[in-house]
Amino acid sequence: MPKIRLISRLDVKDENLVKGIQLEGLRKLGNPNLYAKDYYEDGIDEILYLDIVASLYNRNNLSDIVERTTENVFIPITVAGGIRSLDNVHKILQTGADKVAINTAAIKRPEIITEVAEAYGSQCMVLSIEAKKTPGGNYECYYDNGREHSGFDAIEWAKRGEELGAGEILLTSVDRDGLMRGMDQDIIRQICSEVRIPVICAGGADSAEEIAKAAFNGASAVAIGALLHYKKKTVHELKEELTALGVEVRR
Repeated sequence: MPKIRLISRLDVKDENLVKGIQLEGLRKLGNPNLYAKDYYEDGIDEILYLDIVASLYNRNNLSDIVERTTENVFIPITVAGGIRSLDNVHKILQTGADKVAINTAAIKRPEIITEVAEAYGSQCMVLSIEAKKTPGGNYECYYDNGREHSGFDAIEWAKRGEELGAGEILLTSVDRDGLMRGMDQDIIRQICSEVRIPVICAGGADSAEEIAKAAFNGASAVAIGALLHYKKKTVHELKEELTALGVEVRR
């Protein structure tokens, strides 16, 4: 029986929770701390905070939000966006975060994966991969919140990230993000079959059935945004439905 962790993905711009489609066209939803607290009380397993404009401004602006969250939320918190150095990682961890997810800086200087893993442990270093399908059917990594081509093949980059010391992969399908029309099970299956470290999948989750498919394809966790934010499902409902579908969840 596969197991799955449910992670609430909270995209933040300035002080606001936002949600886009394919990482663009943002809609303002409210206070991210209130959403995090609600999901925690409903049984979410982890929180993922993503500063979606951090790469544009060369900084991560989530310290205050993470500090406020840790006052009444007691589950692992991962922070992503604009993390470029060990000093950035240190500051984020000091606010109460448990892990950092790095995309742009890792593509530009892969050694940072090893540096973070050696300084803070591989369990702290999450390699973030934003993948888009190419016309040829392969998957390319993008960075700067899905705006820029890297030329990296997503499957090969996942394998290299594991070799460099990443303890986990955050795999986002840019093509499916925010659409609630199903996840890209093809890329999930390919990457999960090629690496031994846990893979968190994001982008397109629209039902317990789709999350269950990801679990059976090897995903260790699914990061969920729109499905929860727009109250299509609660965390409790998803866990009940996943159990009925033969997927083990945390209680």
